[in-house]
Amino acid sequence: MIPPTHPEDTALAYVQASAALLDLPLDAAQAARVAVYLARTADMARVLEDAPLEVADEPVALFCPAPFPEVQP
Repeated sequence: MIPPTHPEDTALAYVQASAALLDLPLDAAQAARVAVYLARTADMARVLEDAPLEVADEPVALFCPAPFPEVQP
């Protein structure tokens, strides 16, 4: 198999390989539609990854579990 040269081709190859691995019956048109959305999602993720953020820009939410209710014997 010749490696893809365009991002759209890469997304389509990934969708086709994943569908085959998961035994999902996707025809060529369905795989192409999924690849469009996958490439679009990857583009959005790339934009977010390139945003210059400092540690203080996104404070961490602390998980504080609620106490267990008391059990009456």
